[in-house]
Amino acid sequence: MGDTSFARVRLLADQLDLPVHLHLHETAQEISDSLREHGQRPLARLQRMGLLNDRLIAVHMTQLTEAEIAQCAQAGVSVVHCPESNLKLASGFCPAEALRRGGVNLAIGTDGCASNNDLDMFGEMRSAALLAKGVSGDASAMDAASTLHAATLGGARALGLDARIGSIVPGKRADLIAVRMDALETQPLYHIVSQLVYATPRSQVSDAWIDGRALLRDGALTTLERDVLLRRARHWRQRIATI
Repeated sequence: MGDTSFARVRLLADQLDLPVHLHLHETAQEISDSLREHGQRPLARLQRMGLLNDRLIAVHMTQLTEAEIAQCAQAGVSVVHCPESNLKLASGFCPAEALRRGGVNLAIGTDGCASNNDLDMFGEMRSAALLAKGVSGDASAMDAASTLHAATLGGARALGLDARIGSIVPGKRADLIAVRMDALETQPLYHIVSQLVYATPRSQVSDAWIDGRALLRDGALTTLERDVLLRRARHWRQRIATI
């Protein structure tokens, strides 16, 4: 994106008080291209454009120096870690534990279907926790509690919604899920947070509420018809196959 476009993005974000969501420092090629075309790494360029602030949601961030991590922490940038997409595309490894320890708000995401496939947040939590240990060489990196925090309150904070959602406290909206822990995979219960991160599949989510409205009840969708969805999916698959 050119400087003129970034200037327009900044103007709109300032005028409308909106966050800026940007895939950033995703690959080594992106860094090389930025240095060749603009003479700066992408983060330095965003700082020059006035976009490095607490409204920036930086997705991926696999190519970071220690100085850039400190820069993000100081500016209040939120980083969205998408471990399975980065693995599938061989983009690199987000230094999640270094970001967390450096004071950067860390969230967990999936990226899109083309580079993730199943959009499974339970799978992303497990991958994020395991990958951080392999990357850092530290078995205590991204412990279960930190990983669950990133997947919940960290994401809410990145969106500027942490006063309303992201944790179960009085006064916040009821954006919740219920998870069955009586399956064989999660028995016996000994450390529920650890088992949520490392052992629980998304198939054990039994109920989901958005602002108190039940969208999933005892494993069944309440606002969508499964058979209709499947028919539409097959229809569009056939349409796309003929293009």
